[in-house]
Amino acid sequence: MHAEIDELKRQLAQSHKAARPSSSTVRNLVLLAAIVLIGAFVIGYLPRHRRQLQLVAEADTQKEALPEVSFVPVTRAAVMGNLILPGSIQAVTEAPVLARAEGFVNKRYVDIGDRVAAGQVLAEIEAPDLDQQVRQAQASLQQSRADLERATAALEQAKVNESVAKITAGRWSNLVREGIASKQENDLYQGQYQAQMANVRALDRAMAAVRSSVDAAQANVDRITDLKSYLKVKAPFAGVITLRNVDVGALVNSGNTLLFRIAQTNPLRTYVNVPQSSASDVHVGQIAKLSTSDLPDRKFPGSVARTANSLDPATRTLLVEIHVANPDGKLMPGMYAQVDLNLPRKDPPLLMPSDTLVVRPEGTLVAVLGPENVVHFQRITVGRDFGDRIEVLSGLTEGQKVIVNPNDSVQEGVKVHPIAAPEGAGAKRPVTQR
Repeated sequence: MHAEIDELKRQLAQSHKAARPSSSTVRNLVLLAAIVLIGAFVIGYLPRHRRQLQLVAEADTQKEALPEVSFVPVTRAAVMGNLILPGSIQAVTEAPVLARAEGFVNKRYVDIGDRVAAGQVLAEIEAPDLDQQVRQAQASLQQSRADLERATAALEQAKVNESVAKITAGRWSNLVREGIASKQENDLYQGQYQAQMANVRALDRAMAAVRSSVDAAQANVDRITDLKSYLKVKAPFAGVITLRNVDVGALVNSGNTLLFRIAQTNPLRTYVNVPQSSASDVHVGQIAKLSTSDLPDRKFPGSVARTANSLDPATRTLLVEIHVANPDGKLMPGMYAQVDLNLPRKDPPLLMPSDTLVVRPEGTLVAVLGPENVVHFQRITVGRDFGDRIEVLSGLTEGQKVIVNPNDSVQEGVKVHPIAAPEGAGAKRPVTQR
């Protein structure tokens, strides 16, 4: 009996000792609890995450089902617009240089491309016949002057004879009044006095004619002397020689032989034809800029010198002359240029890319994004075509979204998935649909 009781005590002591947990057992229980919690979190989160992924996939599938289109907003042009027009550069002044004296070219000092100053000698002409004409004219002048001296002496003699005849006639008139001389003798002396007066008048007119001859001879001498000064051909103004037509030894005729052609290249002028829509905005003194294909990185400043103040009825354009400075001679007459007129705009037009147009039998249309991205084809009226941009005169408002390069999937009332087009879109031409 006692042995059984002792065995029972021993078992109780062992079971009490076994009931006390060890440190490793506690750690195992904590780890087991953490695993259970993580498992429960994973079991609850994964279905929810899987559902979210499924919803996103369904949304992407729905988007992929809609046709994607690119769009751009309709913008308004700037208040200051650049009107670029083609023009041809010309010299402000260009003139032919002709010979004024006949002879042979003795010396030539310039050739094509040479820049000359005003009054610079271009060539010299040798004219032996002109020297003979000068001596002959001077001899004629001396003869006319001798005739004038003879006429002067004859007039002075006639005036003396007139004075004597006047005194004699006066004396005989007194003798007749006193009854000493006869009336017949008095009439004779009175007639002689009248004849001397007539002779003086005639000689006076003759001397006036001789004076005219002297003046004519002097003018002829001056003319021929001036012609000798034209033996040196001079530049009428500063410019560049664009044509040389003779060489040393060539025979030239007065007023017929073209020696040189000279052009003034600073400043230059350019003519442009401004369309009617912008003609009222162009005024004298307005700033312009010229550019050429040869010098693409350089802009040449100029200004509007004058306008025709009338439109060409054939082209409905205004002829405008623009002057541009050319001190370094980079520009040459005859060059093609692009003229940029910075014109103010009272009502800047709307602009959109040119590849948004859809040309159909019913007119010119654009595909507009409406509410909820639904397509609507809007009829518009277009203005000027700038290549990559087109003016819109009516049918659209600023900020409306128009589809770029619409394809066959873009139809009236279709819902689309819009994507903003990158900047610079609009380089293609309008789409034509039938």
